[in-house]
Amino acid sequence: MTRPTRVAIVDDHPLVAEGIEAILESYDDIEVTATLSNGQEMIDRLEALAPDVILMDLNMPGLSGLSATEMILERRPETRILVLSMHDTPEYISTALGHGAMGYVLKDVPTDEVKRAIDAVMAGERYLCTGAEGALRPVMTGGREQLTNREQMVLLQLAQGKSNKEVAQALDISVRTVETHRKNIKRKLGISSTAGLTRYALEHGVLQGTGVNT
Repeated sequence: MTRPTRVAIVDDHPLVAEGIEAILESYDDIEVTATLSNGQEMIDRLEALAPDVILMDLNMPGLSGLSATEMILERRPETRILVLSMHDTPEYISTALGHGAMGYVLKDVPTDEVKRAIDAVMAGERYLCTGAEGALRPVMTGGREQLTNREQMVLLQLAQGKSNKEVAQALDISVRTVETHRKNIKRKLGISSTAGLTRYALEHGVLQGTGVNT
């Protein structure tokens, strides 16, 4: 018999956490291993709990959900982070995905959707609830400021893991110009980290045909 999916819930609102726990405990193929109130608690107990999926709130006292996500994935890259948040702005969603989250679910979704999200990320798929997908759609379809051709070229270079200096040499521009392009790209895409830029490039086909393994 396949072992149940081990899920940890990290949310500083007890009613929310307890409600989700009660829902998930009704499924035979899910085991809620812990309900914690902040990111630092999850970091401290990560090895002991060894969760398959972490339902992570974003705004919590102390260590934020975004910082906790990065630290967790550094220590246990196989862990799937599923953000559970009340925020439905593109900036929150894209930043969470940029920090390594595999899914984003709003707290007002039907209860069975949380289960579907867990199943999806366990299968290695990214999951966005309808509300989150709707919030991101204008970004994906060009509703926000577009990247210039030069910015797209810089993004391609950065996504291949090149440093600012290497990008400058490849495109025959100054390092300062690369830094400016990099700042503009992050602002336009609502992404705060280099890892997030790489993920964006992978998900939007920027790296296709370049010989880079995706």
